[in-house]
Amino acid sequence: MVKKIFLGLILIAVVIQFFRPQKNLSAATPKTDLLAVHAAPAEVKQLLAVACYDCHSDNTRYPWYSEIQPVAWWLASHVDDGKKELNFSSFGELSAKRKVTRIESMIDSITMGEMPLKSYTIVHRDAKLSPAQIKVLTDWLEALRDEVDPDK
Repeated sequence: MVKKIFLGLILIAVVIQFFRPQKNLSAATPKTDLLAVHAAPAEVKQLLAVACYDCHSDNTRYPWYSEIQPVAWWLASHVDDGKKELNFSSFGELSAKRKVTRIESMIDSITMGEMPLKSYTIVHRDAKLSPAQIKVLTDWLEALRDEVDPDK
């Protein structure tokens, strides 16, 4: 009986490998991308690329384990959720007021240590932001907010 259960589980594990989610990969950076619309220093670009863009853009860097089910399903769901909340690839399409709201939300999430997610930084150690990196990023975001704020 145990042998049949084990073989059944192995069969299920093999079969689910053939059901893969669509990957979040775009051929080119759109003209509406945050960094295409708003200039940023090289350090800010690097921090955003390493700590934010995998889940909050139309182009994700996939690790090797993303080829294994059910991990790929979990990653796809995670990226979809991240893009629903904030998608840097379509940031330029937002109204000035919505941009300000999103930027303030980013500042709060980064400052409070909510972003990047702990589950992401466990595997992507380079995405864990130091206090100095947080300051660089939030200073740039504050300047950007002031630049796009229609009430200023």
